[in-house]
Amino acid sequence: MRRTSVLTVVLGLAAGLLAGTPPAQAVEGRAPAAAVAADTYTWKNARIDGGGFVPGIVFNRSEKNLAYARTDIGGAYRWQEASKSWTPLLDSVGWERWGHTGVVSLASDPVAPSKVYAAVGTYTNNWDPGDGAVLRSADRGATWQKADLPFKLGGNMPGRGMGERLAVDPHRNSVLYLGAPSGKGLWRSTDSGASWSQVTSFPNPGNYVQDPGDTSGYASDNQGIAWVTFDESSSTGTDATKTVYVGVADKDNAVYRSTDAGVTWSRLAGQPTGYLAHKGVLDAENGYLYLAYSDKGGPYDGGKGRLWRYATATGAWTDISPAAEADTYYGFSGLTVDRQRPGTVMATAYSSWWPDTQIFRSTDSGGTWTKAWDYTSYPDRSNRYTMDVSSSPWLTWGANPSPPEQTPKLGWMTEALEIDPFDSSRMMYGTGATIYGTENLGQWDSGGRFTIKPMVRGLEETAVNDLAAPPSGGAQLLSALGDIGGFRHTDLTQVPSMMFTSPNFTTTTSLDFAESNPGIVVRAGNLDSGPHVAFSTDNGANWFAGTDPSGVSGGGTVAAASDGSRFVWSPEGAGVHHTTGFGTSWSASSGIPAGAVVESDRSDPKTFYGFKSGKFYVSSDGGATFTASSATGLPNGDSVRFKALPGTKGDVWLAGGASDGAYGLWHSTDGGATFAKLPGVEQADTIGFGKAAAGASYQTLYTSAKIGGVRGIFRSTDKGATWTRINDDAHQWGWTGAAITGDPRVYGRVYVSTNGRGVVYGDAGDGGGGGTGPAPTGACAVTYEITNQWPGGFQADVRLSNTGTTAWTGWSLGWSFPDGQTVTRAWNATSTQSGTAVTTKNLSWNANVTPGSSVSFGFTGTWTTTNTAPRTFKLEDRSCPAP
Repeated sequence: MRRTSVLTVVLGLAAGLLAGTPPAQAVEGRAPAAAVAADTYTWKNARIDGGGFVPGIVFNRSEKNLAYARTDIGGAYRWQEASKSWTPLLDSVGWERWGHTGVVSLASDPVAPSKVYAAVGTYTNNWDPGDGAVLRSADRGATWQKADLPFKLGGNMPGRGMGERLAVDPHRNSVLYLGAPSGKGLWRSTDSGASWSQVTSFPNPGNYVQDPGDTSGYASDNQGIAWVTFDESSSTGTDATKTVYVGVADKDNAVYRSTDAGVTWSRLAGQPTGYLAHKGVLDAENGYLYLAYSDKGGPYDGGKGRLWRYATATGAWTDISPAAEADTYYGFSGLTVDRQRPGTVMATAYSSWWPDTQIFRSTDSGGTWTKAWDYTSYPDRSNRYTMDVSSSPWLTWGANPSPPEQTPKLGWMTEALEIDPFDSSRMMYGTGATIYGTENLGQWDSGGRFTIKPMVRGLEETAVNDLAAPPSGGAQLLSALGDIGGFRHTDLTQVPSMMFTSPNFTTTTSLDFAESNPGIVVRAGNLDSGPHVAFSTDNGANWFAGTDPSGVSGGGTVAAASDGSRFVWSPEGAGVHHTTGFGTSWSASSGIPAGAVVESDRSDPKTFYGFKSGKFYVSSDGGATFTASSATGLPNGDSVRFKALPGTKGDVWLAGGASDGAYGLWHSTDGGATFAKLPGVEQADTIGFGKAAAGASYQTLYTSAKIGGVRGIFRSTDKGATWTRINDDAHQWGWTGAAITGDPRVYGRVYVSTNGRGVVYGDAGDGGGGGTGPAPTGACAVTYEITNQWPGGFQADVRLSNTGTTAWTGWSLGWSFPDGQTVTRAWNATSTQSGTAVTTKNLSWNANVTPGSSVSFGFTGTWTTTNTAPRTFKLEDRSCPAP
């Protein structure tokens, strides 16, 4: 009989950070509800580099090398010049406000470069239950404060490539404007983003919708106000900028202007009609406002477009389009000017999907244009550029297209385009899969070829549907991803050479391997035309397609027998099916409803399981027939994920549910005949297994759950009797409910799915495969790491470990800065400073540190000439070694 004693909850503060990642906290001073420090994890991404749409890139206009990128579902990033990589800034967004991982606009303060703002919210319809917000940071996104808005924002809505909708007044930087969707109008803040009010004098909230008949509210939402642009030449000093231009999603009334700092507004006279103004970029030196127009809101659609130039002094409009209207089959969106060379302007044909996107360049204010590529004699092309994707080789998609298509493509959905305002040779642009860029753009005009490379390292933007870590073979991790299919990682620190191919699913929905024969792998996914299931006999290195049963329209879920002899598949559009061999023919399974989630027993090759609408199903004949279990009390809905434990027949764990019904974690030891709900686990959405802890007889459990009132990633080494929170408030990644798995070969390692931040994996501080070497000697040890540094400022993370034999019930760590640095703000601790001496103390919730565990905190600070790390630390009167 299963033991059902009261669950003991052990919650851990785990503040190990991604390399170079600031702990971006959305609410200042917020402390987690966890009470006991347990283990410190280091979190990183399994490198893919990119994988999603980057609709916005923003360079600061007053500080060199300061740039930001926004994604539609995966947060915001800051450029790190030293490493040529991106640092994620919104990993602190938690489960309840997952929508704040969608960033509809970014603004970098041109007066105070350390300030940055993000307008966040993913959907304006009911898919996102929360309202939008404007996040503000005074330390380049290391920490955040939040101003809630009374309406929703749509970082992943139609029109998300237009912008920027958020802008800082270049003279009075306490003034910001925000263009809202859904008919909510124009909003303004006069206190640096702390509060917002509607500009009631603004006359037009927009009227364009992509599809008025869409009953979901997604394509039928008013795309609203698209961009705000200041004319910095209209004011001096700290006076509010007088002239402000605003772009509106209205084909007849697209551009408005104020000449009295936003008091009154008027439609710009003489403007073109029939198109939407995606961008409005001002060259104040020459007095030109450039506008990129499309007949659609994007980012996917757009069949016609124009480029116009407005002379701010005379009011003259000039059509400067590089192609005749009849010759366009695309809209314009990406738009930038060279701040070092006034008169140089560039634009993109963002919706030119075939044969490629197009980039246009003019050095005479739009009088004449050249193209990034052109036809010699159709279908042959001549390119002004060369593509080097050796750092992300999967960007070729493994394709071999016929001319005029090429691989890799120059891009698609190219709505973000920026020339570095301090370096005319550097340009970046966003695509539907990556950020491309060049550092020798000047070759364009001189007749040479400029080199385009991915500039995306550190920016991970995939949505993860499933994960699998085989116990043997070359694959450390197999992933099922949205949009780009999935990958086989043999080295988590390297970008795989190619996504899954043969076939190349647009989205992989499910994958599995044979537990006792992990060379055999199966995956199911979505494809516009072609098979929806594929198999591998070499651990996922190579693939071949299976055959679909009649009616299949999507991938669904798929399961491999423990020995790889047979498979069960529950595709979309057809009922559950089973096969022996590799899917050359399928037979319908009986006794189980269509749409059920299917999994295999990891010991008995003829046992399979299913779940649908509160019922658990079991097959003992290889999936031919299923029988409904008599188990009761399971979640009624279909938001459920379950797995069988490797090596033990009939040991099944089930997670899922909803807040208005049964929700939590259940365990069965009799093959699903009965389930017992684990007490103390209030909510759980995933379950996975990893290598057992030293001395433990049962595999380690991992879950994305709510335990003890805290949402997080949890680990149990004692069969669910106690749980340790292994992430922290700085590492939450929004929604993590799709998949989780431990590593069967490395104790403590866990792989976590995210919805837009890629595959995150964590290694434990207590031997979790990090290769950290022997534990330090002495009663305590300190690790001090400078994780971010910028002119005059830096961020550091400190880990304090109890290497003694007795528990601490409070701690106070001291050190002296060797170069006169100053702490400006700390989190997860209180910090005081006298001269160069710093004293940092615990908070109430992380005072207890048991032997062998650690506690972590961080801070931002200032420095002048040098920033040498301190080497001597003291815990009370004891010296703590630091490596």
